[in-house]
Amino acid sequence: MALQESDRLVIFGITGDLAKKMTLPSLYRLERRGLLKVPVVTVASQPWTHEHLVAHTRECVEKAEGTIDEKVFARLAKRLSYVGGNFLDPDLYVNLKKALGKATAPTYYLEIPPSLFVKVAEQLHAADMTSGSARIVFEKPFGTSLSTAVELNEKLHTMLREEQIFRIDHYLGKEPVLDVVYFRFANQIFEPIWNAHYVDCIMVTMAEDFGVEDRGSFYDAVGTIRDVVQNHLLQVISLVTMEAPVKDMTGPRLSIFRAIPDADPKFMVKGQYEGYLKVPGVKPKSKTETFVALKLSIHNWRWGGLPVFIRAGKDMPVKATEVVVRFKKLNPIYIGGRMRTSRWYDDIVFRLGADPGVTMGIRVKTPGHNDVEPVELGVDFLKALGDTAPEPYELLLTSAMAGDHTLFPDQSVEEETWRIVQPLLDDNSTPKKYKPGTWGPQEANDMVKSHGGWREPTCDSDDAEHKTP
Repeated sequence: MALQESDRLVIFGITGDLAKKMTLPSLYRLERRGLLKVPVVTVASQPWTHEHLVAHTRECVEKAEGTIDEKVFARLAKRLSYVGGNFLDPDLYVNLKKALGKATAPTYYLEIPPSLFVKVAEQLHAADMTSGSARIVFEKPFGTSLSTAVELNEKLHTMLREEQIFRIDHYLGKEPVLDVVYFRFANQIFEPIWNAHYVDCIMVTMAEDFGVEDRGSFYDAVGTIRDVVQNHLLQVISLVTMEAPVKDMTGPRLSIFRAIPDADPKFMVKGQYEGYLKVPGVKPKSKTETFVALKLSIHNWRWGGLPVFIRAGKDMPVKATEVVVRFKKLNPIYIGGRMRTSRWYDDIVFRLGADPGVTMGIRVKTPGHNDVEPVELGVDFLKALGDTAPEPYELLLTSAMAGDHTLFPDQSVEEETWRIVQPLLDDNSTPKKYKPGTWGPQEANDMVKSHGGWREPTCDSDDAEHKTP
């Protein structure tokens, strides 16, 4: 059955860090844009009053926005209510049911530890609060391996229909990520060459210029593969390589994941930055990776085994997220009186970080000489289009409340992505050390030598040109 438009938003974990940094500011922005139209019931374990909740919300919004439109904030404050209690106590759900009133299509958003996902769903189900058009939005991570993801799906399906389950990957709510799809299919010039006949490889870099800091106990149980590869980066790769979506993007993304064989640990380099073992909360002999470089391949008609390289890590030289579609070198050409062989690859680069945009490498004549040299054409989306794009959680929350699954991985997609990375998670090799502020172990650079080497991005705010030999 199709889900009705949601008539309540219920947020579990409103006092947590994610709510503080993302959810509460997003609610304010939705109110400002006139897109928040339902009461918002918040839930947490602290014994807060409504006044405490409103004061906390103001503090979070001021920190995120700098200034507040008092009329907008007053409207938001009227929408907010608070229910406190232990998430495992049935009495909490009695009080929550009263707070929902006559709502028939509530959206429950669980920004709580994954260990509580099933327990809270069970309590909602036992209180008869999950029937009809009710839906539950589960925050990342959805499982920690293929087997745990399968088990989690099986448990949830005893209480919920698949259309009632929304699994968040906030990267699918990022405008620069969605821009990739429109760049590909809304511009006729690119589609004819978007295949293995012309493309040499695809490279994805997600670099952070800081370490684990005070999150040692959390990160040590997760690592880079679980944290960003299985979810964010595989989803990005699917958008870069999938076929044109007709009804939604779930089917085309799923087809790409099914065309990617299990990752092979032989084509993986794990790294751990020097000093990681001294971070509070990290085990003394931890083998958790803070960096990973790996090679995948896509075996379908369009890509024919094309290599896809991923590298992601902490304590890198810059903070940046980029996708490089690297085209094959030009065949030797006779121009200017002699035969010339290209020394360069031409890249199309999607910048997905704080400086979203697209850069394309082309070849032009060298002034005063019968020769060619590479230059780059670029579009900065913020300069060209303005800073009007919604933040990821604005888009994801409104989509969930509308019953739209387009931006949410379904059960099959979630399990396929875990299937791809599971051999890497099973690998128990010791990560290679690398110095903070570098691009990881040397072996990661060796992995892509035959494809022209990694393209090194600058930081998100740097407009400097890149050149690839």
